Amino acid sequence: MPLNRLLIKNPLISEKATDLGQENKYVFMVNPRANKKQVKKLIEEIYGVTVVATNIVRMNKRSNNYKKAIVTLKDGDKIDTVPH
Repeated sequence: MPLNRLLIKNPLISEKATDLGQENKYVFMVNPRANKKQVKKLIEEIYGVTVVATNIVRMNKRSNNYKKAIVTLKDGDKIDTVPH
């Protein structure tokens, strides 16, 4: 499996993440080794959108070490993260 697919694990779907969608912000669970530039590049490649800003938050739970990436998109761009 290519490294690109290992960096971005999946979109995070929660009440807070859904509320951020109204502000053109989307939340993804990413690999702890991923950085802002990698996440921005991959989101643009995978979803075909323009990323304006990327914020990363480290989440240190007991046995689950991961990062959350909050990605802000250009006005008009959208990502469909809700499973149908």
